[in-house]
Amino acid sequence: MSSLLHPLRQNQLRRFVQKLGLPDTAAVQWSLLDLALIHPTASLAENNQRLEFVGDAVVKLAAAEFLYRTYPAAPEGELSAIRSVLVSDRCLAQIADSYGLERYLVMSNSALGDKVGQESRLAAAFEAVLAALFLSTHDLSLIHPWLDRHWQQRADQVRRDPTLQNYKGALQGWTQAHYQTLPEYRVVEVGQSYGDRERFVAEVWFQGKAWGQGKGQSKKAAEQAAAQQAFWALQQLADQGGMADK
Repeated sequence: MSSLLHPLRQNQLRRFVQKLGLPDTAAVQWSLLDLALIHPTASLAENNQRLEFVGDAVVKLAAAEFLYRTYPAAPEGELSAIRSVLVSDRCLAQIADSYGLERYLVMSNSALGDKVGQESRLAAAFEAVLAALFLSTHDLSLIHPWLDRHWQQRADQVRRDPTLQNYKGALQGWTQAHYQTLPEYRVVEVGQSYGDRERFVAEVWFQGKAWGQGKGQSKKAAEQAAAQQAFWALQQLADQGGMADK
């Protein structure tokens, strides 16, 4: 443990590493881990943004290696679809929250009170932590032992979903296969605040009818939510014999 860190911070970081299931003898560069858990609102000069940049690549590599090893018979397209879920802000924030990461994150009171931005804040810090662990050893030996079990559960859930949780792609494939046409998305910005969970509202239209509506922090999230509703509505109608191929 670096002698430059305050003893209270040293104990904090040690407890966090123990939560990950890593031994005290793990080759963690504590100064890097400390930096990974400093939000930009706490310090403009020393914060986790550069580590987050590295972590964005690390998390994708770790997920790809995990999937390649775990599902040897799965095609590349399926692996890519699963990886997109595993490395999403939502998934990373959920894993981070399971370790109580936010209590170790140094940030301003304004950031702490920003509940809307919590998901992106946790995901960014989580990526920075992965970068710190990777740069400590220049491999994934400090990451796979604890992260793989989280990904295993989520990957199995995604594989059981016929859409692989990519509802826009599934809906497009369905409409093209049955009607040789594409769905149309109409998106309206209803909120002006960045991070607002319902900032955008999207409708998905097909054959002159709105089949789904969704809300989200981004246009993409709103369209995915609308596509999910539309996909299952069209599937149910088709199963009931309400639509015929053309």
